[in-house]
Amino acid sequence: MFDWEFILQSIPAFSKALWLTLHLSFFGIALAIIFGFFVALVQYYKIKYLKTFVNIYVEISRNTPMLIQLFFIYYGLSRLGLKLEAYTCAICAVVFLGGSYMAESFRSGFEAVSKIQIESAKSLGLENLQILFFITLPQALVVSLPYIGANVIFLLKETSVVTAIALPDVLYVTKDIIGTYSKTNEAFLLLIACYLIVLLPISILFSGLEKYYKKRL
Repeated sequence: MFDWEFILQSIPAFSKALWLTLHLSFFGIALAIIFGFFVALVQYYKIKYLKTFVNIYVEISRNTPMLIQLFFIYYGLSRLGLKLEAYTCAICAVVFLGGSYMAESFRSGFEAVSKIQIESAKSLGLENLQILFFITLPQALVVSLPYIGANVIFLLKETSVVTAIALPDVLYVTKDIIGTYSKTNEAFLLLIACYLIVLLPISILFSGLEKYYKKRL
């Protein structure tokens, strides 16, 4: 049986923790999308010199856990003289991990656009930026949207590792309540509810956007 009175008393603590999770996720994922977009452009256009560094970054980012990346940013950089706040380190970790996943999403979208369309646009005298914004990008976004949505959900869930550097997110509050009051079932119920409140609307939103843009093209 659940202690519903305790659950009601714990809602404010979880609400505050959820706000931190949302705040962190919003800025981290937004920056990851922007960063990933430019990384994808470097890969797609095979920009000299930058491509090598970008490929190394993608391999490191995608093949190491976010927890290790977070520890390196939080503890490793401080050893090198760069001391950052825990919140800033958490955002950097989300951007570092998310940027590579978003880049792969955008790149798959770019490569889905047929070369015939691009060659036809060039023959009509369009410049590279015009081709990108008016031909490549609109079609690439439709292809990339499901992957971007999946990555957003993935990164939101990955933010739970920030509890390792003592940021009071929803997982941190859950562990604190279990350790203090031994209310395991109640704490996990609130934890699941927090993630469902956030993730279900995002899933529905991206699904709706995907259907909308497919009809428009």
